[in-house]
Amino acid sequence: MKETYTFTVNGIERSTDQDKPLLRYLRDDLHLHSVKDGCSEGACGTCTIIVDGRAVKSCVLTTKRAVGKNIITTEGLSDEEKEAFVYAFGSKGSVQCGFCIPGMVMAGKALIDRVPDPTEEEIKVALKGNICRCTGYKKIIEGIQLTAAILRGDAKIETDLEKGDVYGVGQHAFRLDVREKVLGYGEYPDDVEMDGMVYASAVRSKYPRARILDIHTEKAEALPGVLAVLTADDVPNNKVGHLQQDWDVMIAKGSITRCVGDAICLVVAETREILEKAKKLVKIDYEELQPVTSISEAMAEDAPKVHSKGNLCQSRHVTRGDAKKALAESKYVVTQTYRTPFTEHAFLEPESAVAFPYKDGVKVLSSDQGVYDTRKEISIMLGWDPERVVVENKLVGGGFGGKEDVSTQHIAALAALKVNRPVKVTFSRQESINFHPKRHAMEGTFTLGCDENGIFTGLDCEIYFDTGAYASLCGPVLERACTHSVGPYCYQNTDIRGYGYYTNNPPAGAFRGFGVCQSEFALESNINLLAEKVGISPWEIRYRNAIEPGKVLPNGQIADCSTALKETLLAVKDAYESNPGRAGIACAMKNAGVGVGLPDKGRAKLIVHDGKVELYSAASDIGQGCATVFVQMVAETTGLGKEMIVNKGANSEVAPDSGTTSGSRQTLITGEAVRMASADLNEDLKEAGGDLSKLEGKEYFAEFFDPTDKLGADVPYPKSHVAYGFATHVVILDDDGRVKEVYAAHDSGKVVNPISIQGQIEGGVLMGLGYALTEDFPLKDGVPQAKYGTLGLMRSTQIPDIHAIYVEKEELLPFAYGAKGIGEIATIPTAPAAQGAYYAMDHVLRTKLPMEDTYYSKKQKAVK
Repeated sequence: MKETYTFTVNGIERSTDQDKPLLRYLRDDLHLHSVKDGCSEGACGTCTIIVDGRAVKSCVLTTKRAVGKNIITTEGLSDEEKEAFVYAFGSKGSVQCGFCIPGMVMAGKALIDRVPDPTEEEIKVALKGNICRCTGYKKIIEGIQLTAAILRGDAKIETDLEKGDVYGVGQHAFRLDVREKVLGYGEYPDDVEMDGMVYASAVRSKYPRARILDIHTEKAEALPGVLAVLTADDVPNNKVGHLQQDWDVMIAKGSITRCVGDAICLVVAETREILEKAKKLVKIDYEELQPVTSISEAMAEDAPKVHSKGNLCQSRHVTRGDAKKALAESKYVVTQTYRTPFTEHAFLEPESAVAFPYKDGVKVLSSDQGVYDTRKEISIMLGWDPERVVVENKLVGGGFGGKEDVSTQHIAALAALKVNRPVKVTFSRQESINFHPKRHAMEGTFTLGCDENGIFTGLDCEIYFDTGAYASLCGPVLERACTHSVGPYCYQNTDIRGYGYYTNNPPAGAFRGFGVCQSEFALESNINLLAEKVGISPWEIRYRNAIEPGKVLPNGQIADCSTALKETLLAVKDAYESNPGRAGIACAMKNAGVGVGLPDKGRAKLIVHDGKVELYSAASDIGQGCATVFVQMVAETTGLGKEMIVNKGANSEVAPDSGTTSGSRQTLITGEAVRMASADLNEDLKEAGGDLSKLEGKEYFAEFFDPTDKLGADVPYPKSHVAYGFATHVVILDDDGRVKEVYAAHDSGKVVNPISIQGQIEGGVLMGLGYALTEDFPLKDGVPQAKYGTLGLMRSTQIPDIHAIYVEKEELLPFAYGAKGIGEIATIPTAPAAQGAYYAMDHVLRTKLPMEDTYYSKKQKAVK
């Protein structure tokens, strides 16, 4: 007779005869979806629950070991606790993508139950097992502090904030999705349950480069509960790819794998348990081949070809003026080579999708950064008209660029059509780490010159990117690295050559900063060396060269009226100068909008329905908060409160194509379309005497497009992008070489939501510090060696004091109330500022990331 395991969950006695991870029992048997599966390795904390008063990760506790214990999940909080956490987290801006939040809430509750008035340090320690990739932890800590104060009776809930009667641009807006994310009932794809739903997963290559000699699926197919085993032969068109269709859906028999993430076959089964058994029964015969694992190997004349056309994936050549002559005539010149690593996005939600037959095609419930992009890739794979594929975003648990490419969506669609059932595909954390595109590794040599006063004269640089096994967004990322390698300064002689090479490493693609993190690290480091030669401070050399309105950027674009780089420099001057010998400084610019001559359009539709305004825009909110920003813009334009406006989310069937959530574009590009449609509605609303019911059924559509010039356009002052954001960061070290403070001053135009922008900046800064100091993505012959817990992600106990400063000028851009994107630029200047701080402290130039011989590298060595 089977043993029975009994315990209490949220006040109810539960029993099971299965010994399995408690995480799986809570999610699969009790359907408690607040308990999120971020890694199943005990590393991320998304599955945190309370067991006998202690915060515990449910993925490492089994039902057998839970016998007799009292278990609480977010669903089991008292009403008072629920309201306190919702209000506190909403008012403090603690919630972005939301995937980590229920785990944070439970860790916070466990602490508050023990210590009703916890200190900041006590909260940091309580959260050290919980990763957040979005917020930088500061806002979560503030949220827990306020929750504790409310539960003690020392603070009150202001219900008007969540209600949002005043919800316009510039207001402290309570985000639309706070409640569902804090309480854990908001649905991410892996939370979706449907009648008849089955599961699919790919068997992936053991080797980065190997010929597939044979695929033995017979034993797996014979297993009861297995519905299908699909191979490349079952795919109508065996290619996907964001811009270049070079990515095999599955590697066919006789073909050669390109990375360990490559799918060989796809198993579909009735349950997860049967699925895992079946995958182990698939046997693949390989002929292992020598992989190409570096840029230099890829460039060699006798190198194996990763793709038939050769190993050069993309190249860019960006020139203006005469860099060679300018550098030859310069008073001072600095040349240095820099190296930056692959890095992992480490979003908290692993990739997941649910697909099912729908009308005359298929519908996919997805976690991605562009439903129309996903629709396009699936339709290419199926050989269909795109309209037959419907893609709808559920909640997206972080992206940072890593969810621009299809991952689970296309194979879920393929499987659903083959078995005529709803199919869920969810990556394990290791599958995610092996599969999705990373930040490109870079090797770059930069030569920068200046005159005797430190005024820049010219830049020459050669940039090499490792794009791994597939192109993904190699071209655009390489382009941004080249066009932004000049920095936000005033000089006109540049010669920049960029090359992206295929290797058998995991693919590389979009990652917050989009190539600029790599090139700005190099440029800003060179600027410090020039300042030293001239005999002026790193702050002074930047201020002398800083772009201003009306002046010309190195790419020829005339800086617009909103440009506020000098203002950001002035905002951090005192912090920098009052910490000599331990402060570093760096500036950055980042485009808002795709630009470079591409048809980058924002679209929005408003429908008056049942006395409310429904907003339709297929712009993915990946945690950055654009869904809330759009509602704020409707509210600002019409005077309506939050409760009168309903954002219907990103769904390709009903919402117009608003482009990818990439390039810091949604707030400006789609935001302006929202404002335009709202202005038309407002005109009718005035005529109706403010009575919305008189407009029942009316629709308002708007499309915003501000043309730009293509790269290399033969015009005197090409307009490369609709707008640029600017920033200056200062990093300050303590006596031990730890980062003590960061001052992050940002020009992002009009601040739409002050609650959100602080968290965006803080999260970006912490991600930049990780890039500089602790994060790495080690590979051995092309095979990733990291698990989630060894990526070097910074935790709550490591955060410095981050001062988020935003500069708002009176004269702003005429679009979207003058707002510009903040998502990407918040990460870019931090790494070079950190490098500058260490250089100021010990005069050692660190040209490689993560930096060596720092407090952090010594700590990591000691741990190992």
